[in-house]
Amino acid sequence: MERRHPELVSGSNWSPAREAENWMLKQVQHDDEGTNSALALYVHWPFCVSKCPYCDFNSHVRASIDQDSWRDALLADIAFEAQAWPQGPLTSIFFGGGTPSLMEPATVHALIAAADRQWGLAADAEITLEANPSSVEAARFADLAAAGVNRVSLGLQSLDDAALRFLGRAHDVGEGLAALATAQRHFGRVSFDLIYALPGQSEGAWEAELARALGFGTGHLSLYQLTVEPGTRFAALAAKGAFTEKDPDEAATLYELTQAMTEAAGLPAYEISNHALPGEESRHNLAYWRYRPYLGVGPGAHGRRGGTATLRHKKPENFLSALARNGSGLAEEAPLASADQGRERLLMGLRLREGVPLDTILPVLDLAAVARLERQGLVRRDTRRLYALQPLLLDAILGEIAA
Repeated sequence: MERRHPELVSGSNWSPAREAENWMLKQVQHDDEGTNSALALYVHWPFCVSKCPYCDFNSHVRASIDQDSWRDALLADIAFEAQAWPQGPLTSIFFGGGTPSLMEPATVHALIAAADRQWGLAADAEITLEANPSSVEAARFADLAAAGVNRVSLGLQSLDDAALRFLGRAHDVGEGLAALATAQRHFGRVSFDLIYALPGQSEGAWEAELARALGFGTGHLSLYQLTVEPGTRFAALAAKGAFTEKDPDEAATLYELTQAMTEAAGLPAYEISNHALPGEESRHNLAYWRYRPYLGVGPGAHGRRGGTATLRHKKPENFLSALARNGSGLAEEAPLASADQGRERLLMGLRLREGVPLDTILPVLDLAAVARLERQGLVRRDTRRLYALQPLLLDAILGEIAA
């Protein structure tokens, strides 16, 4: 069955999705006219209590963590980046991981204060922290809010206890929902993650779970299909036949159901896996997808300082050694050719419902392939932008149209 983006190719009648699209396009025009010089800062906290079997992020389990030493290390890395890219202000800070809710609130406060001193914070700066929904970490939410965090992204992952056990999560549904309620009391903006298309998960089960999730009243949801990534424990288990991944056609059906339900609820997808009320989109992640400058500090963090790509050492001990030697945790710092920048803009921008500006990607487009995919209903062009109409086929689309 043909899978088109329902609003980009539909008529002009009002719908929650159409309202969201209009909001986003207004913001896009605002950005394209150069009136918004967004600068984003990503801070990576690499530590977790345990490693989830599906996770391929840069996360590490350590018996103990010296909070004072890591606070000093991250402050030094921030100071280095401020010398390399002094222009501000910051419109967003994102504490990712790992499990940033394991950071002491005093550490979070110190890092936010340092970022404010170095670049300045925009009056409406978005400051997000990823959190696990354990009762221990939820007990820190009030202090994290007092430290300056105004948005939390909560890793619920499932509303089914059996699924949580399969996913290797330490919390159960009750503890997760209690943490969600605590987060909603303390933070102005709350998002949470769910993973679907699990082995054996039926369409009816996911429909019921998503309906329940939409009833909690958050302005943002991140809804990911389970992907077995190389090098993870799930990859080893799948190779041994311990479980079988969801059939791609069945997974596509669940994806279509997800789009229909979130759009009906007024939280349409603004990116492949991210859904929001108009104005509740993650400003920080939009900086990546719109290819705005962003600075990355902490183990494994990536950054884009204009035309320069940066990468920190991934292993915490290697990061600290580099910092002691060189004053930063940098492993790589290299200029990006204009063609590479164009390909990155294309790769990131086509993830978005709003598409990507044509004038930024024309040199790297195969226009004959674009025309062919337009006729097949896979992409759409207007005078200013290029859109992917079938997000599940994005990898194949990019392979065709990138010159």
